[in-house]
Parts: sequence; C-alpha cells; structure tokens
Amino acid sequence: MQQPLLVADGFKKAFNGVPALKDGRFRLEPGSVHALCGGNGAGKSTFLKILMGIHQRDGGMLLRNGSEVMFNDPSEALTNGISIIEQELSPVPAMTVAENIYLGREPVGFLGRVDFRKMNADAQALLDGFHFGIRADTMMMDLTVAQTQLVEIAKALSYDAEVIIMDEPTSALGEAEADQLFEAVRTLKARGKGVIYVSHRLSEIFTICDSYTVFRDGAYVEDGNLSDIDKDRLINLIVGRPLAEEFIKENTPETEVALSVRNLSAAHGVAEVDFSVKRGEILALYGLLGSGRSEIFDRLFGLSSETTGEILIDGKPVNITTPRQAIDAGLAYVTEDRKGSGLVLSGDVRDNLCLATLDAMSPRFVMNGRAEAEAAEQMIDTLNIKTATDRLGVSNLSGGNQQKVVLGKWFLTEPDILLLDEPTRGVDVGAKREIYRVMSDFARNGGTIIMVSSETDEVLGMADRAVVMRDGRVAGELNRAEMSAEGLLHLAV
Repeated sequence: MQQPLLVADGFKKAFNGVPALKDGRFRLEPGSVHALCGGNGAGKSTFLKILMGIHQRDGGMLLRNGSEVMFNDPSEALTNGISIIEQELSPVPAMTVAENIYLGREPVGFLGRVDFRKMNADAQALLDGFHFGIRADTMMMDLTVAQTQLVEIAKALSYDAEVIIMDEPTSALGEAEADQLFEAVRTLKARGKGVIYVSHRLSEIFTICDSYTVFRDGAYVEDGNLSDIDKDRLINLIVGRPLAEEFIKENTPETEVALSVRNLSAAHGVAEVDFSVKRGEILALYGLLGSGRSEIFDRLFGLSSETTGEILIDGKPVNITTPRQAIDAGLAYVTEDRKGSGLVLSGDVRDNLCLATLDAMSPRFVMNGRAEAEAAEQMIDTLNIKTATDRLGVSNLSGGNQQKVVLGKWFLTEPDILLLDEPTRGVDVGAKREIYRVMSDFARNGGTIIMVSSETDEVLGMADRAVVMRDGRVAGELNRAEMSAEGLLHLAV
C-alpha cells in the first residue's frame, strides 16, 4: 500500500485558555479528494492553520510521508509540499495576474532582474492548463470576484504541492466556474495529488470527494468513504442531531406590488431590465456570474453611476442615487462579500449591529450607549447570534454568525425591502436553516425579499418566483410551480 501523504492525530489548540481544537484527526491518501466537514466553530479553520504553520499546535502529531514534522510558518509547509487556497481572497489589485501568482518567487534573469516574459508565459501556461480563461497580463483590479478566486486557485497550484487544501473554493464561483474547478481537482487527483476539500455545499462534497472526516465542537467525530453515507447521515454527523427540512418557507405573497423597475440600466452591460416583486414575496434573481444580478442591486441601492430607467416603490417613482436615499425608501442591502463590505472587522458585535442606525442613536451628536446596547441585545436574541458578549470582536465569530450580524444591522433600520446577495455563502447547514427562518418570517410579516443566489437548490427551496438573467438582460421568468433546475439553467445559458 502507498504511504499516506499526511496523517494528523490528536491535534490540540487553545486561545487564551479556551479550546478551539480538542482532538483533530485526519488522514489523506495519494490521489484522493477528502472532505473535511463540520459546522461553523467545529475547529476546521484552526486545524488547517496548524497544517499550514500559521498556528502552532499545543499537542498531537503530524506525519508527512511517514515522518513527523512541525511547521513554524507557512513557508515550511510550502517547502514540504502543502499549499492552501484560502476562503478569504488576498490579491494585490495593482499587480497583474502573473505577478500575483508568482509574488515573492518571481523568475529572474540578467543582472537579477525579474524575467517578466518567462513569468507571464509560465502563468499563462498554468491558467490554460486548467482552462481558467484568464490572461496572465490582466490587472487583478479588472477581474471579477469569480476570476480572482480562480487566480488564487492557480497560485496555490503553481507550487506543484502534493497536498492542496481548498477552503470553500467555490464560495465566489457560479456553476460554470465551479465546473472548471472540479475539472482541475480531477486533474490533480489523476496526478496522484491529495486534496483536502472544505465546503458547506454538501452537493459539491458528494460530487467531487471520495472520503470524509467530520469535526464537531473542536473534535474528530467520524471518517469514511462517501459511497457508504448519504446526505442526511452526513448532516446528522455535522450538527449532532437529525436536521428537519432544510428550507423553511411559510410566506404567502400578497397582491400589492412593493417594488418594480422599468427599463433599468446598470454597469457592465445591464440594460432594459423589467420586473416587479410583491409584498410578502421572495423573488430570486438567477443567472450565471456576470449576468448582471449584483449590478441590479447596486443600481437599486444607489451604488451605480448609471441613472437610466425607473424605480417604483408602492407604485410611486423614486429617485435613488445614494445609499442614504435607498435606506430612506425602505431598502436594505446585504452584499455578497460580508467581510469586505458588510462588516467592520476591527469592530465588535455591537458596533457592527448599530452601523446603519448611528443617526437614530446619536440625535445630539453623542452616542446613546443604552439605546445602542438594547438594540444590539435585541438583534442577538432575535437572530440567535452566538457570541459571549456584544463587545466580542466580530472577526472572532463564525461565518454564519457574522452573516447574522449583517442581517441584524439592516433589520434595525426596519426595512420594507431586503436585497440579499448570496445570503448563505460560506455558512454551514445549521446556520443556513436559521437564515432561511429569518427570511421566511420577514416575508410572512409583509416584507419583500429579492435574493441573488448561485445555489439552484436555494432558489428552488425559497423563491416564490425567479427572474433569470443572461448577458445583462432578463431571459425569462418562472413561477414556483414552473421552476426546476433544468428550467433555470436553460434560461441562464
């Protein structure tokens, strides 16, 4: 039998005396794709950071090709053939794709100067080898989020590592780009590489992975072959209990139209968009990445420079050119990038919850501390935000709880219309269900939701109606009875 590429046993790690990892165990074989599963707070990120030398373990053993190793920093992990594709993107926007891929290890030529021709050629060969469709000389600032994610993937693969860690690699990708990633993973597997795959999208795990290991509450629970387990059993292992129906949907659309747009234009070729949404309705904007979904939200919330088209709320035309005007009109916008544009990561839970209502809480230019604390407590209770205190740094929360903080921030503005862009991205199955409950309650009480989602199951499970976008225009519309995965994709492509 072949030697395992990596064996971790009994990993322990505590921060300020609080255990984050109590018993981390994992085994990776050559030519395999192994899913590391667990809810937010299960210890997965801590485990991966120990593997990469970002954190030092307090206990346990790590074997690499049968020999015990201890990495003091990421460079030692890279030297030992372990690379990571992190969930949080970290590009240098003012550099090219090639410069980002080979940052810190640029090829040099005559007199020690960077050999840009070789670097561009090597980067292009790498990108083309995995069919990513990106030019190596493109500036990073000109790429979409999905393309940036593919470059991060290419960067990790450029180390020719034997062990590749993929932490939520499709969180910013649509179905077409995810298929590109899966092909790259299959290529790596065929080359005898080992992939540690982390994703909250269980359908992906069953599509691309061979085996699984589950962590819960900082400890190993179970491992095995995915062919021997089904989705319900895996969910049970992750959350520690049988999970009821994943989607919670109890709303009934009313007859009154809450918002409509006519001949709306936005950035990146979005034009001639017409749709309406009723009170109590959850409307999905569906389409491939680049189809114009998020650009419509930017236009509705006053973030787009385009001004053509008409927006009507309750049948009356409104002029929205700034976020302040959008908020005053009853809109709230949960963006797809909670860490980049939804949260202030240096602030605490209370500060972030009260960001959008600062004016109301400081009528005399002095913050009303009592009102702020009461508002934060209200949202923590209402949304079941798991935090030791409202003064805990929001960066210390799990992804699901961070997303609830973003939702709570906007609920404090008492909106009538919620714009939700990828509302459950990077969120575990338990937290997803809680977010679906919040969405259902909001719509059931007469609120209106427009949702952008790249997850077909989410659209089918939560939407009353779907408007499908293609190349910046409306390609079609399906009501709940007409919706199917095939029907949505047929219109989208």
